[in-house]
Amino acid sequence: MSGPQRGAFNIDEKPALAELELAWADGGYHGFSVDSGIWSAISSAGDVFTGDTVDALTQKIRAHWQAMQ
Repeated sequence: MSGPQRGAFNIDEKPALAELELAWADGGYHGFSVDSGIWSAISSAGDVFTGDTVDALTQKIRAHWQAMQ
């Protein structure tokens, strides 16, 4: 196999960030970013959420959103 190989946890950041925005913007979350492997988002109240994977960030956002319901 030629070319760079992707690991199980390597994902394309731009599409993943776009999906986070699509999934959570209406719930009051914005400012999605990833820097040096740390994924982050900001709630409309100014809370900052981080995770070392996109899934970890999603879990934190989901838990926060459910707690606010």
